[in-house]
Amino acid sequence: MRSLVAEDDATNRKLLQTFLSRYGGCDIALDGKEAVNAVVLALQSHQEYDLVCMDLRMPRMDGQDAIREIRKQETAAKVSKSAKIIVTTIHTDTNSITGALLSRCNAYLVKPIDTAKLKKELKALGLIQ
Repeated sequence: MRSLVAEDDATNRKLLQTFLSRYGGCDIALDGKEAVNAVVLALQSHQEYDLVCMDLRMPRMDGQDAIREIRKQETAAKVSKSAKIIVTTIHTDTNSITGALLSRCNAYLVKPIDTAKLKKELKALGLIQ
C-alpha cells in the first residue's frame, strides 16, 4: 500500500507515518498544496497513492480544497482506481463532516488518532487484510 499523509502537526504526522509505514511506502506533505503536488507527481509517474490521510485545517490550502483538487486530477488522469482518502481532524461539527464527505473523502477520523480505529478503516476500505 502506498500512502500519503497531509498533516501540518509534526506529532500527528509522525504517528500516521510510523503506523502506515508498516504496510508500505508512506510520503508526507505539510499542507494541502504539497499533498496535491505529490498526488499529481504520483499520477504522472503511474505510481498512484492507495491512501491519502488528509487533515482539514492546514496552511496554504485546506484539506477540503485539496481533496476536491485531488479528485479533479484523478478524473483528468483517468485513473482506474482513485485513492482512498481518510480525513483526520479535530473538527466534529456538521459543516466539517458534510464538507469532507461532499469533497468525496472515503472516511472521517477524529483526532487524536486511534490506530485501532485507523486499522479498522483501512480494512473496511479494502486496503489491508
